Amino acid sequence: MAKVELTPLRPWDDFFPGSERVAKPDFKDLAKWNNRVISNLLYYQTNYLVLAVVVFLIVGFLNPVGMFTAMAVVSAVFMGSLWAGENKAVINNFKRQNPTAFVIIIMVASYMLITLLGSVMVFMTAVTLPLALIFAHASFRLRNMKNKLENRIECAGLKRSPMGILLEALGQQEENLLKIQTFLEGKLKE
Repeated sequence: MAKVELTPLRPWDDFFPGSERVAKPDFKDLAKWNNRVISNLLYYQTNYLVLAVVVFLIVGFLNPVGMFTAMAVVSAVFMGSLWAGENKAVINNFKRQNPTAFVIIIMVASYMLITLLGSVMVFMTAVTLPLALIFAHASFRLRNMKNKLENRIECAGLKRSPMGILLEALGQQEENLLKIQTFLEGKLKE
């Protein structure tokens, strides 16, 4: 197993390209859109981390108590869902069959708990804003050859990154691994 490495910070002119490297995703082909998002999440993960930290720090300075509350709740719900997914067969099966629904349930549960604790606006700003910005960038940014190559290396297990581990925990990488395994098996048979 490869050791976990943080990907390098991509140049900002690559991260924020001109209009030639941006396109509307094909909303009718969800598999292709999902593949673009996952590829961009893996390739630009360090840039996304910097973006999220900047927004997070700005909101944290504006409302530190609300920020701590939101962080504690989201962390607890996320860790609890991962534990339940590993230790409860029913939840594990649901996570494998419906990875997107599993992520949405985690987000809704976090939101409901934060609502009870009164830190909704902090949560919406500090957590949801960076996630929305990251998702928008990952959806609209076209992939390049380096991006596709890095994604294949990550999916094949030759390289591990924090985003790859997170996506795998959320059940988003299994589909790509099966595609690569099928491709390699087909090539070996030829």
